[in-house]
Amino acid sequence: MNFKTLLLGSAAALAAVSGARAADAVVIAEPEPMEYVRVCDTYGTGFFYIPGTETCLRVGGYLRYDIGVGLFGHQDVFDKEDLANGIEDENDTYYKRARAALQIDSRSETELGTLRTYAHINFQYTTNDVGGITDARDAVDIEHAYIELGGFRVGKTDSLFVTMTGFAGGVVNDDLVDYEPDRTHQISYTFTGGNGFQAAIALEEGAGDRDFDLDDDGVADFTASYTLDSYVPHVVAGASLTQGWGGVSAAVGYDSVWDEWAGKVRLDVNATDRITAFILAGYSSTDTGSYYATWDGDWAVWGGASMEVTEKATVNVQLSYDESEAFAAVANVAYMLVPGLRITPEIAYYDNLGDDNDDNDGDEYGGYLRIQRSF
Repeated sequence: MNFKTLLLGSAAALAAVSGARAADAVVIAEPEPMEYVRVCDTYGTGFFYIPGTETCLRVGGYLRYDIGVGLFGHQDVFDKEDLANGIEDENDTYYKRARAALQIDSRSETELGTLRTYAHINFQYTTNDVGGITDARDAVDIEHAYIELGGFRVGKTDSLFVTMTGFAGGVVNDDLVDYEPDRTHQISYTFTGGNGFQAAIALEEGAGDRDFDLDDDGVADFTASYTLDSYVPHVVAGASLTQGWGGVSAAVGYDSVWDEWAGKVRLDVNATDRITAFILAGYSSTDTGSYYATWDGDWAVWGGASMEVTEKATVNVQLSYDESEAFAAVANVAYMLVPGLRITPEIAYYDNLGDDNDDNDGDEYGGYLRIQRSF
């Protein structure tokens, strides 16, 4: 066997092996066309289509840091070193809260109208005052969780008694004279007509309780609970009209636990494209309160205004007063430092003008700072 014959034989063997391996090679399929996330602009900014569906989804939220002093801080807390030595000495200290909020909003169109789900969950770390002892704890709070179809809504959210007439201005601490019941389980229907008209009715479970000190001795004589104790629900009905000049709204709520009712009416005015003002009045069938009448006495009134002084800064003020002669004044400046980051310093004054008891919490001042990044 000469060298040429050997070379030809080796080449033939290599060709045979290569052919066998080629027969066993894996064929790679062509990649599927990439499906990019599509923007959904039907319901506003931030929505996108869930891939493979016609459902629009928005995931948002905020991170917020709050600091309060004086009226908004923790007052009359025990000095821990003195308490360890048997001395009950009291101090004032800060209120602080760090909160991360997650908001998930899904919507799609059906033959019965818009199908929507909404959830707002708070994860927070808060300074607490429990019996005069301060500590800080983590907490998770479901602020909203509901389903809507057409005008129907079922789930946990703000009472219709609040949402129909709106919140009491642009200040952070808008409830020094309280106007809103706790969030609640709710089944509601809202009719939206033409020309800015809305009407709604809701069946609600109620929530929360309230201590009553009938003889002003600083000790609660009894506690009223507002959560249902039978199959008879709380009932709310209301209507509103919104126009270019402002709007009017009203709501009436019946507390089935205590068999009492309360109502609110509101007027909003858009004075200019930069200045808005409102006045809100509430009246109750009882001066001891109910789930819906959260103020003291038969009646209460709130008023305020907002003025956009620059593209970044808005000034908000609010005044409130009730039949017990509780008076509050609150003012802040909401400043957008950069897009998405708002800093709001706030000051407040509170006094129960009708209470001469020196031990009462009247004649107080408070300061508050909120820093919030929204997305």
